[in-house]
Amino acid sequence: MKINQTLELVERIEARRNARRGFLKASAGAAVAAGGLSLLAACDADEGPGTPFPSPTPTPTTAAVTDGDVLNFALQLEYLEAQFYSYAAFGTGLNANLLTGTGTQGTVDDIGATGGPRQVSFAGETVIGEYAREIAYDEIAHVNFIRTALAGAGAQPVAMPRINISGNATGSFTAAARAAQVVPSTGTFDPYSSVNNFLLGAFIFEDVGVTAYMGGVALLTNKTFIEAAAGIHAAEAYHAGLVRTVLYRRGLDTQALIDGANAISLARDTLDGATTRDQGLTLSGNANIVPADSNAIAFVRTPQQVLNVVYLNSAAVTSGGFFPVGLNGNVRTSSSGS
Repeated sequence: MKINQTLELVERIEARRNARRGFLKASAGAAVAAGGLSLLAACDADEGPGTPFPSPTPTPTTAAVTDGDVLNFALQLEYLEAQFYSYAAFGTGLNANLLTGTGTQGTVDDIGATGGPRQVSFAGETVIGEYAREIAYDEIAHVNFIRTALAGAGAQPVAMPRINISGNATGSFTAAARAAQVVPSTGTFDPYSSVNNFLLGAFIFEDVGVTAYMGGVALLTNKTFIEAAAGIHAAEAYHAGLVRTVLYRRGLDTQALIDGANAISLARDTLDGATTRDQGLTLSGNANIVPADSNAIAFVRTPQQVLNVVYLNSAAVTSGGFFPVGLNGNVRTSSSGS
């Protein structure tokens, strides 16, 4: 490589680091309503003065949790993702034998109803359809693996709690999209109605899954479980990178996709506390496939912060959003927003 080419590469790397350091979510407009999700003011995710991300070491939980608690928490996130992808890819949910366990077993809301979970039409979008099916198989495998790992360690897997992955007026996808202003305050967001909507729906989950496993791994003590969780984390990161890449490429032709993903990122960041953690598809006007700090290290959420996002609530609560009656097990309360 010639010297001038090397210098140019170094400059590009430094420019990207500076862009990451300068990333900060734009103002959320009105303050977060007490105990609820804020409606974000219109904003540009590429603007604003910034502060660097904090260290990727998660904040310790207030109460000690066992390895079984951590795995059961992860299992319920896998239930959520697996049901979403299974319905989107195949038009059906998980087998009944994968749903049993301790706690109250729930159902998936609105099956057969307008806007409810169903197969996405990937007509003319063969490659994306293949991606959806591969991710669905992976998420189903994760559910089976974690359940087996728990049983093998003498712990009981928790049952799948009630899940809402609907795109109708009362669905959690609609609530998330309204909060991010992807749709108007009275609009609906149906992730099964089109390929683009499916990708935005997947974007809501994938980045959260990556940060969740980073936070969960730090709480595990069993080496076998740590290796397994790290492996699942890698798979989730592949999924997230794929979804972000496809969204960005399609967004070059349909700017609303990039704008929508950036707004979703900002909404997640508003929910999980005062610290800036999330990043959209663009940063200083450039592609941003890997949300990371100035050292290109991906950020982390504690289990409680993950629950803020999936409950669609910035306060300390035990249910809401995609889990209308909460989770089973000992890890079920979200963060107070600090």
